[in-house]
This record gives sequence, structure tokens and C-alpha cells, in this order.
Amino acid sequence: MMTSMNTLVCQEPKKFHWEKRQIPIPADDEVLIKIKAVGICGTDIHAWGGNQPFFSYPRVLGHEICGEIIGLGKNILNLKSGQQVAVIPYVACRQCPACLSGRTNCCENISVIGVHRDGGFSEYLCVPVNNLLVVDDVDPEAVALIEPFAISAHAVRRAAIQPGDQVLVVGAGPIGLGAAAIAKADGAQVVVADTSPARRDHVAQHLGLTTLDPSDPLFTGQLSATFGGSLAQKVIDATGNQQAMNNTVNLIRHGGSIIFVGLFKGELQFSDPEFHKKETTMMGSRNATEEDFAKVGRLMAEGKVTARMMLTHRYDFKSLAEIYENDVINNRQLIKGVIHF
Repeated sequence: MMTSMNTLVCQEPKKFHWEKRQIPIPADDEVLIKIKAVGICGTDIHAWGGNQPFFSYPRVLGHEICGEIIGLGKNILNLKSGQQVAVIPYVACRQCPACLSGRTNCCENISVIGVHRDGGFSEYLCVPVNNLLVVDDVDPEAVALIEPFAISAHAVRRAAIQPGDQVLVVGAGPIGLGAAAIAKADGAQVVVADTSPARRDHVAQHLGLTTLDPSDPLFTGQLSATFGGSLAQKVIDATGNQQAMNNTVNLIRHGGSIIFVGLFKGELQFSDPEFHKKETTMMGSRNATEEDFAKVGRLMAEGKVTARMMLTHRYDFKSLAEIYENDVINNRQLIKGVIHF
């Protein structure tokens, strides 16, 4: 049996380094998985570039993970070798006020696999048993994408979307696409705004939704016309762009809600009179919970959420270091890539 594995380490911004490491041995409450597929997230891109909040180096990236169980800690009784799993990468303390209220996604002491601890850019990984979702009989690359879809599902849940709600999703990257797909599955009327014609085309082709260009001077009027004379009831911003986020208060109707699922290093600034006269509800959405992962699993089983809704590129793990800058960082056509092992 093999005892060593290949691991790709981000030593510092813009520097990858291959290491041979010992295959880890699972602790009593851990599971050892063989990695099958890993999604590349904006977090991985920003971390490589040195501008990701909550990050330190060196680090093994990768938190959108599909694996196969090959080893069990001695306390693991409800899982077995050979099962395919999605990794829930947010390791919570389960003791702080947030955790005790069920909001493990914003644990005060959260440790995210691939961010605060080493992640899936490696051939094997030990994962706490509470951070796994069994997903057999689903393609591994789709299982790897459960995590970004769960981020989107959490934002949709924060928005408390009901059938018939008129929802604007700003930003057609992976999280925006996921939010649009899940809001649609929940019965909302969804419009997606993005400045990229290619991304708007992707939305129309793979989600069948109306799209608008937010850089168009007529954008606000077009949005109102699409929703029958009113602005959006709920806006989910997945851009992480300061200007776009500042502008969301101008895109909701009176009594509307704004959910920020993207983030940036900086401060928001918007019209307080506009915010108040609309009695705006504004909230952040961070990570996802087990409930969100389970919902995505159900939607995948029903065919309402599919990998093709966001997946545009595939990569081979063995060549990742060599192609990362050109084929990932500088690839203007990339929406979501998955690494195969």
C-alpha cells in the first residue's frame, strides 16, 4: 500500500510547490478520503494572488471536495470504505453562541478546510466525520460542486425566498449562478445581471433566465419593466465588487431585502435616506450549513441543479502547478473549473 502522496502547496502568493507527504492516519473521529475531484473557487484564485481575507501561508488550497472513503477512525460506526462523499469544509467548534444556535457556518472559531487548514489540492485528506455528506451514484465533479451550490443555497435561505418572489441576482459567477438556479427551483421569478456578455449567454443557455447588463444606462428601468413596473423584491449580490454592492440599495423596491454573499476588502457606502425610506433589510450570507448541503443533494437528485449550470473547465491535478496562472488565473472564459485526480 502507498504511504506517500503528492501535495500542491501554495508557499506564498503566486508560488506553488510540489511536496511528497505521508498519507495521513485518521484520528478517532476522522475519515481518510482519497480525493476524486476538487472545484477551483474564487477563494483559491484570490489566495494564490495574495488578496484573500482570513488567509495565511503556506497552505494547501481546495475546499470544494469529492472523495472516496478509504480509512475510518476507531469511533466511526455509520460510514464504510468505498462510499463517495462531499466535504463540508467548515469545521466548527460547536460550542460558541453561533454554533449553539445552529449557525455553524459563522462559528466564532471556524476553521475552513483549504483556508485555515490544509485542503484538497492533495491526493488524500483526513476529514472530521461531522463534515461529510454521503453522495453515492453521482458524478464526482458534480459532488465537488455541491459546496459552491450550498453557498448559494444558504444565501437563498437567508433571503427567505417564497414562490412568486421577484429576485435579482447580481453577478453570474459560480455563486450567482447557483443562487439563480436555486431561487428558480424555489419558485421565484429570477433575473440575473452581469456585465459580461459571455456570462449572460451562459445564464440564458444553461438556466433559461432573463439577463440584464448592469452597465447599461437603462438598466434600472429595464429591471423595473421586467418585474412589471417594480424594482426587485430581493437582491442577492454575488459580485464581491464594491461599486455593485453599494448600488444594490437602488435596485430594490420599498420593503425589499439585500443579501450580500460576495465580499471584498473594504467598506460599503450607500445613501442612508434611500436605505431608510425603503425600510431595507440588509444582511450578509457566509458559508453554508449541513441543511444547505442536504438541500443541494436533493436538488441534484431531482435534476433541478446540475454541474453544467456552472462548470466550464476541467484540469488534471498532475499538471495544475504548471498551468494555474495561464489557464486558471488569467482565463477570462473561466466560470468554474474542476480538478480531476
